[in-house]
Amino acid sequence: MDSQTREEESPREEPSKHTDTTEESESKRLLSSQSPSSSSSDDENEVAYESREKVVIVDVEPPESMGNVDYVPPFSWKKLWLFTGPGFLMSIAFLDPGNLEGDLQAGAIAGYSLLWLLMWATVMGLLIQLLSARLGVATGRHLAELCREEYPTWARYVLWFMAELALIGADIQEVIGSAIAIQILSNGFLPLWAGVLITASDCFIFLFLENYGVRKLEAVFAVLIATMAVAFAGMFGDTKPNGKELLIGILVPKLSSKTIRQAVGVVGCVIMPHNVFLHSALVQSRKIDPKKRGQVQEALNYYSIESSVALLVTFMINLFVTTVFAKGFYGTKQADSIGLVNAGQYLEEKYGGGLFPILYIWGIGLLAAGQSSTITGTYAGQFIMGGFLNLRMKKWSRALITRSFAIVPTIIVAIVFNTSEASLDILNEWLNVLQSIQIPFALIPLLTLVSKEQVMGVFRIGPILERMAWTVAALVMIINGYLLFDFFVSEVKGLLFGLTICIWTAAYIAFIVYLVSHGDALPTTWFNRELSKRYSVTGS
Repeated sequence: MDSQTREEESPREEPSKHTDTTEESESKRLLSSQSPSSSSSDDENEVAYESREKVVIVDVEPPESMGNVDYVPPFSWKKLWLFTGPGFLMSIAFLDPGNLEGDLQAGAIAGYSLLWLLMWATVMGLLIQLLSARLGVATGRHLAELCREEYPTWARYVLWFMAELALIGADIQEVIGSAIAIQILSNGFLPLWAGVLITASDCFIFLFLENYGVRKLEAVFAVLIATMAVAFAGMFGDTKPNGKELLIGILVPKLSSKTIRQAVGVVGCVIMPHNVFLHSALVQSRKIDPKKRGQVQEALNYYSIESSVALLVTFMINLFVTTVFAKGFYGTKQADSIGLVNAGQYLEEKYGGGLFPILYIWGIGLLAAGQSSTITGTYAGQFIMGGFLNLRMKKWSRALITRSFAIVPTIIVAIVFNTSEASLDILNEWLNVLQSIQIPFALIPLLTLVSKEQVMGVFRIGPILERMAWTVAALVMIINGYLLFDFFVSEVKGLLFGLTICIWTAAYIAFIVYLVSHGDALPTTWFNRELSKRYSVTGS
């Protein structure tokens, strides 16, 4: 029993006994009506997964000499298998069509010189995603739910709106990527808008798979990731990039003024705002009792291993794509004009047909990337909408609403921009800007909450890790700030448009300052008090 508990039982506290009793009875009254573990809360509050949907983790009985609350069982391959899944779903965002386009452009323009940055950007992404998982496991709630509880109503709605904008921007890129792949695989027979409509059906695929349980859904994503790995590894094998230059590119940092834009793109693509929200919800698909520190620590250990392996796989796939285009197009006249739309055509012209043309290998990999990322986008949309707005809706209706937010503008985009590759590239730049703008509104709440003892209890991150996380977040935001500045300087023309951008930028910076400065001033809700009790009282 800790010192705080001993002090509460000490005779010196007798004068305040009546006050303590009053506060305790009031706390019990609030918790009985609002506790997340109560049955009434399940009916009133949105949850990431119902209890019956969660994967059951078999608990190991602790030795008699150890307490049941703190016992962490030894490593088990079987348990690692049971925890495997959420990290791989999270890793899809590192392989979406927007990332693949960043990879191919980095390879074509910068050659092998940015591979070191790709590796360290993946490491930075891993740190952020591990913090997201930590938040979800330790609190039993995901980031959108906690934002709803912690922030004032106006700030909560602004955060929700920004998260939805980021999701829509990502979804348009993913759906367009899938549509381009379908156009490639149909040999140009199906136009872009038809590919968009076909891709939209993933909503129904998602709903169908969800009926068969979380593990079946995770298995489908494993197949899609394996498809990407085989396709892009096949391209890597066919083109035979220079092994020595590849190794130097990974180990020796190199950056020039000519490649700064591609470097910014490589780092900027790593942190996807909706993915930060998603991972904190996905980890709750396993049945973990947040009251038992041993179970929480065990889950965090396994999720750390699983997420690290998943992002190692994504790094290898991104490496394959970057080096294929570095080998084929670095230093050529096509390097500056290559993009997602014409990449397949350039590959075919460079490497020809063969038994299985590289154009179709690229199309298969791109389709797997687009299809998997659009389904996870639907998943993330459900958690974001449900968490921020506390909506109790049937999954099919919420998935349809979430899907419509992205599909309707995407169909318009496909029809309007179908005639020009250049216009699609411009659209892609605007969508990258849209997502870059949203990054602070996912990172700042995450780092604020995961650093608060009232929210995390004993699982609050330490000062060293906190400084590292804020440094990474600041670096990512500065890099994306450079991207935004560079883009607006080149694209913003006209006094009225420029004035509008200036006003909007002032409001944007003011809200970021509010989020950072009010981190320590967030109210301690009933939920925070309950979590503090869970982790400060032994045996609770």
